[in-house]
Amino acid sequence: MNDPGQSLSREQVRRFDRRVIEDWGVPGAVLMENAGRNAADAIEEFLADRPVQPVAVVAGCGNNGGDGFVIARHLRKRGREGVVFLVGDPARMPPDAAVHYAILPHVGVAVRRCGGEALASLAGQLADFGLVVDALGGTGIRGALRGDLAAAVEQINAAGRPVLAVDIPTGLDCDSGAADGPAVRADMTVTFVARKRGFDAPASADYTGKVVVADIGVPFP
Repeated sequence: MNDPGQSLSREQVRRFDRRVIEDWGVPGAVLMENAGRNAADAIEEFLADRPVQPVAVVAGCGNNGGDGFVIARHLRKRGREGVVFLVGDPARMPPDAAVHYAILPHVGVAVRRCGGEALASLAGQLADFGLVVDALGGTGIRGALRGDLAAAVEQINAAGRPVLAVDIPTGLDCDSGAADGPAVRADMTVTFVARKRGFDAPASADYTGKVVVADIGVPFP
């Protein structure tokens, strides 16, 4: 079991990922599968006392988005309808995220590309969902968000729906717990392996909401 009280810096997260994948030989796609499945479990608990409504996963084209693809698939498998709103160019996805993205059409998960006018109207589209999952960007983000990523975060915040962030609210700095620009304001954050160092900053709670630690199938040493 991982210690939910420990906090990891951005560099510790990177070193741990490299060690597990390169030294232990665990494929990144397997870690992503474990993370997404356990996050889906946490989402089911979060939604347990709420009316049954579909879930929107707003995903970027990086590995955080890959976690979101796994979440959407597992929620679909459990009978919960959902849509992935994709922000970015899927041709630029890293291999592990691309593996899980390619599965979505085979399991009945709809994907809506978001850019331009579609992105500008995202908040209105999200209003039809019972929960919005923020899988836009992860712990590697530094500094203020720009472009479509910043716009997507602002649209999530404007939608007025409950929000669950995957690993870290997009736009929140992993180490400082500060937001230099727009950042997702989540009701709950499902973070992986351990809390992130920035979560120890009292002001970060305005963005993370309740923090739940989920494992990825391997313990942190």
